[in-house]
Amino acid sequence: MRVFVTGATGFIGSEVVHQLIGTGHQVLGMARSDAGAKALLAAGAEVHRGDLQDLDSLRSGASQSDGVIHCAFIHDFSKFQENCETDTRAVEAIGSVLAGSDRPFIVTSGTAIANAVPGQLALESNEAVIHAGAPRAASEVAVAAMAARGVNASVMRLPQVHNTYKQGLVTYAIAVAREKGVSAYIGEGLNRWPAAHVLDVALLYRLVFEKHAADKTLAGARYHAVAEEGVPMRAIAEVLGRGLKLPVVSLLPEEAAAHFGWLGMFAGLDIAASSAQTRKQMGWYPTGPTMLADLERMDYSIA
Repeated sequence: MRVFVTGATGFIGSEVVHQLIGTGHQVLGMARSDAGAKALLAAGAEVHRGDLQDLDSLRSGASQSDGVIHCAFIHDFSKFQENCETDTRAVEAIGSVLAGSDRPFIVTSGTAIANAVPGQLALESNEAVIHAGAPRAASEVAVAAMAARGVNASVMRLPQVHNTYKQGLVTYAIAVAREKGVSAYIGEGLNRWPAAHVLDVALLYRLVFEKHAADKTLAGARYHAVAEEGVPMRAIAEVLGRGLKLPVVSLLPEEAAAHFGWLGMFAGLDIAASSAQTRKQMGWYPTGPTMLADLERMDYSIA
């Protein structure tokens, strides 16, 4: 199948491209720059120039493909609300092209959106929790509306996706620790973040895409790309402290914003998530290293 992949040159999207091409699919990858286009060609993909704010480019890419995997997101958390609105418009634009067809559309979201009750595992069956602190939930709402109209759309919720170079929000925590001179956690540091290795995540995108291509009745489904249900923040901070050779400290909740900046809104959250339903439905069995193992092995001199 010919798959249009947004975010095709990004951390996760580039591995999705390799996974698809390696199993016989053709990829039309969106690229914003000449460097991105060159990387896609080297990977064996076709290039489609555009970006998330160019809705015509998104509609054009979708119209040329047998389905879409939407991995792109603008990761500037100082403009999180604005970027979430951009994402929702992009999702709606792509969905408008796929309406009336069986072509699968996988939209990326986050497991934290499904944490209805703090401390309880987020489940695939949980609907997105809509509130001011979770503007990305609007994209999931858009997917649900599309599925109700017959679009073969589904949601892939991501945890902290990692290898030895990047670790989702933990990557930003590393930068904060280096800047502040301490590796910090909030309170006792028992709050947990779910995680998965990037290669396991890429595999799941392919499995979900292929499953939905074969069965349109799955439209509206939600999947959790979770290998580890929850890694304690204190354990993460301790590994970072060792790697950066910095002291590890506990902060009061009211100190989080001043220390972490925008990351403070996430640093104390307990957002563990399950993938039991996803594993059963997709036959997905993560085999990659744990987050702590990757953090132990990373080269902090270049992080």
